[in-house]
Amino acid sequence: MTYVIGEPCIDIKDRSCVDVCPVDCIHEVGRMYVIDPEECIDCGACEPECPVEAIFPEDALPEKWQEFTAINAAFTDGVEKVDALVEAYSAEHDLASSEGNR
Repeated sequence: MTYVIGEPCIDIKDRSCVDVCPVDCIHEVGRMYVIDPEECIDCGACEPECPVEAIFPEDALPEKWQEFTAINAAFTDGVEKVDALVEAYSAEHDLASSEGNR
């Protein structure tokens, strides 16, 4: 199991989670942060630091955000892959890009 960053992070990108991560597994991509599941040590330090409550243990991720497991895992395939998945999700759920002002 790993932690997953979900929809509330899109266009917010607060660094609080990054600052507390002991293994630097949280990475900035185009419109959000993602957790690399290969680097995450499941410590949970990031979860309480997220001001928008976007971070969940994978097995506790709300059903409506299940797509974010694949979005976070796509980091191993490159930032471009993650960005494409986030853009597709955003288009499907009518989340217009607002560069931090959502």
